[in-house]
Amino acid sequence: MSQDRKDPPLHDDKKTSQDKPEDPREREKRKQHESENQDQALEETFPASDPVSPFVPAKAPD
Repeated sequence: MSQDRKDPPLHDDKKTSQDKPEDPREREKRKQHESENQDQALEETFPASDPVSPFVPAKAPD
C-alpha cells in the first residue's frame, strides 16, 4: 500500500522524502495518483451527488 503525502512517516529517520525536491516524473506520478483517488471517491459517492427529486405529494382529499 502506498503512502500519501499527508500520512505520518512510517519510520523515525530524520531524513524524509520531503527533504529532497520532487523531480518532474515523481510529481506527475503523485498527481496521477491523487487524481485517481479523487475519481474513485467521486464514484463511491455518486448516488448522494444526484439532485433531490422535486416531487411534492398532493394533499389528501377531504
